[in-house]
Amino acid sequence: MNATTTQAAVDHADAPYEVDYLNCKKGIRHWLITVDHKRIGVMYLWSVIASFLLGGVLALLIRAELWGPGETIMGPDTYNRVFTLHGLAMVFLFIIPGIPAAFGNFVLPLMLGAKDVAFPRLNLASFYVYVVGSVMALWAIIAGGVDTGWTFYTPYSTGVSGSVMMMTLAAFVLGFSSIFTGLNFIVTVHKMRAPGMTWDRLPLAVWAFYATAIIQVMATPVLGITLLLLAMERALGVGIFDPQLGGDPVLFQHFFWFYSHPAVYVMILPGMGVMSELITTFARKTIFGYRAIALSSIAIAVISFLVWGHHMFVSGQSAYAGMIFSFLTFLVAIPSAIKVLNWVATLYGGSISLETPMLYAIWFLILFTIGGLTGIFLGTMGTDVHLHDTYFVVAHFHYVMMGGTVMAFFGALHYWWPKMFGRMYNEKLAKIAAWLVFIGFNITFFTQFVLGSRGMPRRYYDYLPEFETLHKISTSGTWFLGVAVLMMIGYLFSSLKKGEKAPANPWGARSLEWSIQSPPIEHNFHEIPTVVEGPYEYPKAGAKA
Repeated sequence: MNATTTQAAVDHADAPYEVDYLNCKKGIRHWLITVDHKRIGVMYLWSVIASFLLGGVLALLIRAELWGPGETIMGPDTYNRVFTLHGLAMVFLFIIPGIPAAFGNFVLPLMLGAKDVAFPRLNLASFYVYVVGSVMALWAIIAGGVDTGWTFYTPYSTGVSGSVMMMTLAAFVLGFSSIFTGLNFIVTVHKMRAPGMTWDRLPLAVWAFYATAIIQVMATPVLGITLLLLAMERALGVGIFDPQLGGDPVLFQHFFWFYSHPAVYVMILPGMGVMSELITTFARKTIFGYRAIALSSIAIAVISFLVWGHHMFVSGQSAYAGMIFSFLTFLVAIPSAIKVLNWVATLYGGSISLETPMLYAIWFLILFTIGGLTGIFLGTMGTDVHLHDTYFVVAHFHYVMMGGTVMAFFGALHYWWPKMFGRMYNEKLAKIAAWLVFIGFNITFFTQFVLGSRGMPRRYYDYLPEFETLHKISTSGTWFLGVAVLMMIGYLFSSLKKGEKAPANPWGARSLEWSIQSPPIEHNFHEIPTVVEGPYEYPKAGAKA
């Protein structure tokens, strides 16, 4: 019996197949005006995958240019534009909305036993706001020639030509999409839980989405105000950030990182929630330290607002401020470490099944831990002075963001794919692709730790010949990643037509979304289920679901 539902809900999972949400209303018009959270989640999924592919192609071009010193395939101005578009596509269009907007929209109401989110029309509006902001941003960079880098640092962004105002307005618009989604999730968690779904029985993915929503609602307005001030400065000549107008460029950094460091946890917290689901499912074991993992998500959300100054150790701020921000940086590592240690404790003694989602969970554990430990060097003032603005920062960032968030995204994609589309993918090809991702990622980015420690600055178009060998090794790793992603696209899309029909619960998982048919019906549940146990209460290690 599924541990989170009544017997009636379990019986429903074995009932005759009914028309699912994908086929209940056919035609593009019904998709465009839908308020079904599942369809909106699917539309977000296709959008963020397209953004990921765009960012990935641009990353391949960047690494191809860095194959050797001097010009390889593009000039310096083109390189700056490609670099800016890569950062924008990956950060604002893929990583930030990826897991919460796509998978959160789809599974959050199902995990809560609800028939939809609290505000379905606001949910659809958030998607269209995201699309409008994405189009504006891509137009600004491609047609307008924005080359400021994805952080839009002043005074560069106030003095260069190009469509910087359009770019900043696009980021402003994208922020509203995050706020709408965050508000929806907060109200849905508070008001639409099934009977018996107490806070102590919430799936840990829901806790993660909830903490993420808090950050989105609280931090995103700061970015919006910052970009609005930047636009005012460019349009009206008001001195805010530009020193030539009497402004302070360091003020922009304070505003930007006050948002952007919490945004790091907007990116990683949903991935941590996915990790909790994958590990307990494929270890066939009750999660270790449920309450500690749940509350650590809230702790991360709170502390993340206090650590922005560690990005600015070399900006001229006082040594005392640097000491405080360094201490707070170490403090925010504690709740993250709590999660990692509890996941490892859950795996210990479990009956581990190495399906593809579990492989990505293991990659997350390894790569995110490396990213976190290397962050200690950047959080310590003495070592950060040497490593600041080098490839060490690039490697650390990618080990946390790609080694963490993207691995979790791939894990979630493979885990919930059967539930979303009712088809099983080719498991053998999926495992080969997973191994290629792991190998290619480490070849690409571990090499960059060495580059950075030897003094190779980041964001540079050219470099000294002494760095050439390491750059070639790093670039070669991207080829493995490119092949893996192409394989992934192939077998996933092939499964939509040729894949075996997915059962209601192919993984033996125990949260509510697996108690109904795959794909779900339009309104999720015929009757709102009554929850009688928590989602992670496996009888014992090695027990069959």
